[in-house]
Amino acid sequence: MFFPAFLNLTDKKILVVGGGKIAADKIEKLLDFTHDITVVAPDLGDRTQSLVQEYGLRLLLRPYAKGDIEDFFLVIVAVDDIELQKEIFQEAQNKKVLVNSVDSTEYCDFIFPSYIKREDLIVAFSTSGASPALSKYLRRAIQKLLPPDIGEFVEKLKYLRKSLPKGKKRMEILDQEAKNYIDKHFKDNQ
Repeated sequence: MFFPAFLNLTDKKILVVGGGKIAADKIEKLLDFTHDITVVAPDLGDRTQSLVQEYGLRLLLRPYAKGDIEDFFLVIVAVDDIELQKEIFQEAQNKKVLVNSVDSTEYCDFIFPSYIKREDLIVAFSTSGASPALSKYLRRAIQKLLPPDIGEFVEKLKYLRKSLPKGKKRMEILDQEAKNYIDKHFKDNQ
């Protein structure tokens, strides 16, 4: 079972091993949080190539080589080669680098949840790898329920939190703002 956590990727280097469709899917998700991404692959699919060019990602157009994970915070192994997944995972364990091996939870320190991102609001869904499809469809269902302005409302709360002095009064104001918003948008669902 995986513990849900949100990682700050600011100033953290990410390595994606692989250049196919799954690598492109993972890169697209990562781009919501960072652009400090390096891709290592002997060849790239069209979508991965397009993402590398559009976002100026670093590219090593060759197979993975032992030591490529040096100085990276996260490694995404998006290849079908289970032996390579295992090799990279074992190497990363010695280097204290976090690894996600696509579709092989036994070679993962973390997994990618299905998520909704609206400004600073991030809602994640996971089945701990049991059924990514269920997570995806649950995300889609919940996404339809969220008010279109919820991201802006989170920005308002962020501003209030920064501008009000810490203490009980601030907590009460923020709590009441959140309650009023939810009551307004979800009153029929309570």
